[in-house]
Amino acid sequence: MTRNAILDELHAARRKILADCNGDTAAYLRDAQLRLEASGRPIWQGKQRTIRCIGAATSEVSAVETLSPPLDDRGPLCFNAQ
Repeated sequence: MTRNAILDELHAARRKILADCNGDTAAYLRDAQLRLEASGRPIWQGKQRTIRCIGAATSEVSAVETLSPPLDDRGPLCFNAQ
């Protein structure tokens, strides 16, 4: 197997992070959230998009068929949706 120095470094960083949290990824995520909130940086609060938002909820048309309309029909997917 070929060694990749970048991946080796990433794996070492991951091992250190997990070791600092005794292998508890939930504890690491809680700590990261606290650090983010304490940083004072703005945190984006977006809405979750739904399949209806992109117009795929029409009858007899699958969601996959409507995800990528032909080039001449492309327009805003959800920008002015009500």
